[in-house]
Amino acid sequence: MGITRHCFSCDLKDDSKLIAEYKAYHAEGKAWPEITKSIKEAGIVDMQIYLTGNRMFMIMEVDETFNPAKKAEMDATNPKVQEWENLMWNYQQELPWAKEGEKWIPLEKVFQLI
Repeated sequence: MGITRHCFSCDLKDDSKLIAEYKAYHAEGKAWPEITKSIKEAGIVDMQIYLTGNRMFMIMEVDETFNPAKKAEMDATNPKVQEWENLMWNYQQELPWAKEGEKWIPLEKVFQLI
């Protein structure tokens, strides 16, 4: 089974109260079960989010069944995922170079130790 890693970045609003609330939603066992279920059903086998200041980095490991277009389609038709995404927009903001409505921006790998 081949695992592929994808990395993304997104900003939170630079407000300590909002950042604390966002972290609480993502604390172990606190993410809505419908959300974690949809993540796993899409072929995402591991997901981690790291934070420095108000900038986040997401590391996503996926199996061969993962298809970004299919995941986007699944999310668009899942009311609970849409509710979660709308809620998260209260905390998140677009990176300065993001397109309108674009949240998580793929990172370019510029180095790998071999």
